[in-house]
Amino acid sequence: MTTALNARRWGLYMLLVLLALFYLLPVYVMVTTSIKGMDEITLDQMWKLPSGVYFEGYREAFSKLAPNLWNSLLLAVPATVLSALLGALNGYVLSKWKFRGSDTLFTLMLFGMFIPYQSILIPLIQFLQTIGLYNSIPGLVLVHVVYGLPICTLILRNFYAGIPTELLEAAKIDGNGFFGIFRYIIFPLSITGFVVVGIWQFTNIWNEFLFAVSLTTQKQQPIMVALQNLSGSQVVQWNVQMAGALLAALPTLLVYVFLGKYFIRGLLAGSIKG
Repeated sequence: MTTALNARRWGLYMLLVLLALFYLLPVYVMVTTSIKGMDEITLDQMWKLPSGVYFEGYREAFSKLAPNLWNSLLLAVPATVLSALLGALNGYVLSKWKFRGSDTLFTLMLFGMFIPYQSILIPLIQFLQTIGLYNSIPGLVLVHVVYGLPICTLILRNFYAGIPTELLEAAKIDGNGFFGIFRYIIFPLSITGFVVVGIWQFTNIWNEFLFAVSLTTQKQQPIMVALQNLSGSQVVQWNVQMAGALLAALPTLLVYVFLGKYFIRGLLAGSIKG
């Protein structure tokens, strides 16, 4: 019986390893292509290891993408922090300071998650032009904060719904008001929720393309638009393209590597609260 269970377990492990290798094949092609010379980048040599390691592709890609990487950082970090803080305040109010019509308001806010970007693109451009934020990083920050509020509010409201009301009442007796309770009670208890929201927002904002290409031009463009423009008009330098793609993916990859376990833990914790 034990032998049969071990055999099935090893068979399952082998299947998972094969599936993982199959899933990672594109990554293998990207990495090997990024360190090849131009003479080795052909379809018949796509799967072969490079004869040598060449970093010219990375140097050229970084020299072209460095300003846009900085633009993406200036966009993603403030937008993530602001949407997380505003979502926390919304979730705090809608879960612990309920008022007449709060549930209806929460439902209407959630509808924001289902509004397609394309449907509001033209009025959004007109609005940003009117307020003087078109073709600017602050304009993109504003757009992503507004679009990120529904999901941030939903996630953090679920976290706060599980905090005992008696804890808040005790804080009120101690003399804490609305912001005092949030600062000393709610905020420290919702760190995992902030990690979930932060990873979610940072990844979505960093990888977003439609708003970035529609609302910015030239020097203000984030990394994903610049990556699209990295390809040549006649000859595509695939080693530069692959190196640029890996450089663009590196920040989000590092976020998941260092905070991934907290992301899963936070999702599970928030999913059982209502």
